[in-house]
Amino acid sequence: MINKFCVFPALGAAFMALVSCGYHVGGRADLVPKSIQTIYIPAFTTFTTRYKLVDVLPKQIGREFVTRTRFRIVNDPSEADAILKGSINTVTAYPTVFDPTSGKATSIQIAVSATFSLIEQRTGRVLFSRPNFTARQNYEIPVDPHQYFDERDPAFDRLSRDVAHDIVSAILENF
Repeated sequence: MINKFCVFPALGAAFMALVSCGYHVGGRADLVPKSIQTIYIPAFTTFTTRYKLVDVLPKQIGREFVTRTRFRIVNDPSEADAILKGSINTVTAYPTVFDPTSGKATSIQIAVSATFSLIEQRTGRVLFSRPNFTARQNYEIPVDPHQYFDERDPAFDRLSRDVAHDIVSAILENF
């Protein structure tokens, strides 16, 4: 017969050991200093001819900050505690899959290389820097021209959402 008075303390000790082990769910940390409450995201610079990403990406990152974090996005840099600067370095699109009968591309991969840095406004200290961030997104091209739907813009939108999610996560967890 097992003594109840011995089982409960053992279960309690095991529970405390599991709870206090230091692990946490990914994407839930916030390693940005508590003094940072507001972030200004100016228009990104670009070294490419793909202008749409420069417009969409700051908006997506701002939306991601608002929905997932404690930070407020402001439109005036003088009101901001930190500034998130970014530049789109390269955007390349290249075929990855070809139709064996026609030889035409049926799948395209977009690759974007960018630079991001979060700078504390008051001190000028760099809180986060990612000089060589790369993201990729695929989209399909139908072989039949009657079924053609240009998937390029939705692919860039998906890519922007993925980049925004990854950058906000990286800033929060300071990777």
